[in-house]
Amino acid sequence: MSRELANRRIVTIAVLGFASGLPLALSDSTMQAWLTETGVDVRAIGLFSLVTLPYVLKFLWAPLLDRFQPGWPGRRRDWILLTQLALAGLLAAAGLGNLADGALFLLGAAAFLIALLSATQDIGIDAYRAEVLGERERGFGAAVATTGYRIAMLVSGAGALVMADRIGFARTYLVMAAILCVGVLATLLGPRLPEDVPPPRTLADAVLGPLREFFSRDGALLLLALVFFYKLGDAFAGRLTTTFLLRELGFSLTDVGAVYKGLGMVATIAGALYGGALMVRLGLYRALLLFAWLQAVTNFGFCLLALGGGSWPAMVAVVALENLTGGMGTAAFVALLMALCDRRFTATQYALLSAAASLGRVFAGPPSGLLVDALGWAPFFALTFLFALPAIALLVRERTRVEALEAAA
Repeated sequence: MSRELANRRIVTIAVLGFASGLPLALSDSTMQAWLTETGVDVRAIGLFSLVTLPYVLKFLWAPLLDRFQPGWPGRRRDWILLTQLALAGLLAAAGLGNLADGALFLLGAAAFLIALLSATQDIGIDAYRAEVLGERERGFGAAVATTGYRIAMLVSGAGALVMADRIGFARTYLVMAAILCVGVLATLLGPRLPEDVPPPRTLADAVLGPLREFFSRDGALLLLALVFFYKLGDAFAGRLTTTFLLRELGFSLTDVGAVYKGLGMVATIAGALYGGALMVRLGLYRALLLFAWLQAVTNFGFCLLALGGGSWPAMVAVVALENLTGGMGTAAFVALLMALCDRRFTATQYALLSAAASLGRVFAGPPSGLLVDALGWAPFFALTFLFALPAIALLVRERTRVEALEAAA
């Protein structure tokens, strides 16, 4: 790793990435396991999935974080600290709750508030990361944030379940509350942002200003289309990969868990870190273009698996390469989102751009099943290569504007 990337900003962003990822499973899958072990009715457990809605809708209140600035310990860090302290308190409160005493409603309310505060923390951390990192640090900063996030999901997901099997869920949530204090420490010790950017004067300006500013740019719609299409091929390829490996190729749950989930996560982290470091030499445009091609080409690996029946070594190689290039693409893509934000409206614009990017993942599911049913697995994975081409075409067309984003940083 280049010495210029080993600095206080990068370390802070890595730890804040961990703090961002920690509450997600605690309000979702880990909470679901707790309810299941307690004997809660499956209908009630199904309703609990709604508590994660704030992660989808967080752009609705992102303007509040642009408009209002509590002050201490500094711009952006103020909101991050407030949400972290509230999250730690709620996790502890959830740990002190007793389902046996009829506290199901209170636990549900706590889970929703955890998700709400966690989504708000994400808004603050995304904005802080976009503003504190220099242009040459963005790719690697995105990579270490992704690494911290995924490690946190392991801790609060698999780690929490293992811990709960030994000490119970209540004490596990108390432990998680204590672990979140690492994020509080990073927030307090993180670099201070310049105070030279005045907040929007009114709430209306905080809501409408980001939209006016973005769409007043030349080529705004094309840049927005690039954000939507950049990970679309990966989104289609990934939606039914588990089903493909289990049903079509006949691999066992252990195989899929160890390789697709375990090795895949390691490869994604490695790809993000390598891609982020490589961006220092390549620059934003060339990295986006190279990684877009790599993402597209590695999707063909699943097509070859479908045609050849899929041996164990071939499956390992395809999964590793696909996740490696996917991680590289994620590092460059997050750097693009950061570069597209105006510092006056970073919280709102980043939330809106990331929401636009997530639409591809959301809507890839239904047509994926229909395409597999109509075409078969091999043609479907070949088609995912074509879904990646619009992003490449848009990148080539918008090269001047993308390179200008680097120059403006």
